[in-house]
Amino acid sequence: MGYKKLQIVIFSLLIMVMLGTVYSWSVFRIFVEGEFGVSNTLSGLPYMVSLAFYALAMMFAGPFLDHYSPRVMVVLGGIIIGSGWILAGFSRNILMLTVAYGVLIGIGIGMVYGVPMRLVARWYPGRQGLMVGLILGGFGVSPLITAPLAGKMIEAYGLMATFRILGIFYLTLIPLLGMTMKNPDKSRLPEEKIEEGPGKVPPSLTSRGMMKTGAFKRLYLSFVLGTTIGLMIIGNTGGAGLFLTDRTALELSRMISAFAVFNGLGRPFFGWVTDRIGYRFAMTLSFVLIAASGLAMRLFGDLSWGVFFVSYSIFWFNLGGWMAIAPATTARLFGPDHYSQNYGIMMTAYGLGAILGTLSSGAIVDFLGGYGEKFTLIVVLALLGLWLARGLRDPDPEREVVR
Repeated sequence: MGYKKLQIVIFSLLIMVMLGTVYSWSVFRIFVEGEFGVSNTLSGLPYMVSLAFYALAMMFAGPFLDHYSPRVMVVLGGIIIGSGWILAGFSRNILMLTVAYGVLIGIGIGMVYGVPMRLVARWYPGRQGLMVGLILGGFGVSPLITAPLAGKMIEAYGLMATFRILGIFYLTLIPLLGMTMKNPDKSRLPEEKIEEGPGKVPPSLTSRGMMKTGAFKRLYLSFVLGTTIGLMIIGNTGGAGLFLTDRTALELSRMISAFAVFNGLGRPFFGWVTDRIGYRFAMTLSFVLIAASGLAMRLFGDLSWGVFFVSYSIFWFNLGGWMAIAPATTARLFGPDHYSQNYGIMMTAYGLGAILGTLSSGAIVDFLGGYGEKFTLIVVLALLGLWLARGLRDPDPEREVVR
């Protein structure tokens, strides 16, 4: 039993690391612009579409997790992911690349993403927060491994060959690991103990009831803002580093690996803050850090690569944080009974943030000719997020519960 539990954790972590390669797009993006002769805006299109379809696929895959074996979901999703990478390697233009990398890989990630989270929560019922945070950290720190690896592969084999090599690797390994995914025998697990957080026990709302509440609207918009800012930064970190610092593309790919560590650490940290101190404090802390970093980049970002490194580390840290704040707060506000469906809907905010963040990031650079205005926008969005966080309250069980 102990070996099986450890195996689930290790293999789930490996799967998440492979899924998180999507966050290494800024390494590919530099070469995509040269390969296809496209602008900074268009080179972000595959990344934007991938994150959008990942969020949508999660929403539709949520109910299937209750009815299908985790093996089926991971194997099928792995086949789609690997096929997307391979087809990306045969793309002749940015549109073909967007369909392969954006649509196919995004759908595959959305199908697989929820399985490891669900499994470790079931295998470790007494330590769900810790273990789910650990697994999510694998997704966040993926660029620590995949960004420098991709950079070296592109230099050695070229962009298109790198896509195909990664595709063959993922097409083989993800389904193989998926065959080991198995739900625990509940009769052999210790009785689950649910630790109550601060405050009253939340009501359990259906998705329909949740979307009628003011709390949902404020949390949803806050999640949109948090992910818009984070994905605006992550998808163009390499290009910004080349523009604002004297570092080479290879040096920046290594720097992105360091940023990935902060992205991974942000998930357990903000998950812990949300659980122990409260969701309003966690949201406020995140937006304050983002605003301070945006202001620092606006004033001093082109003077020192040290300011760039610190500020971008905080940006990546906070995107990871929102991937913990949103699910933890969804469970806290709307209860556990319909959590899979409720968080699937909440994740569409991530998809919306991907679209807004990627489009605005590229458009600002292309049409305004620099990065300063982007950091001004980030400060404004963070201040809006602070206002939303201050007004977020638990739903009123007497008026807003729809069971």
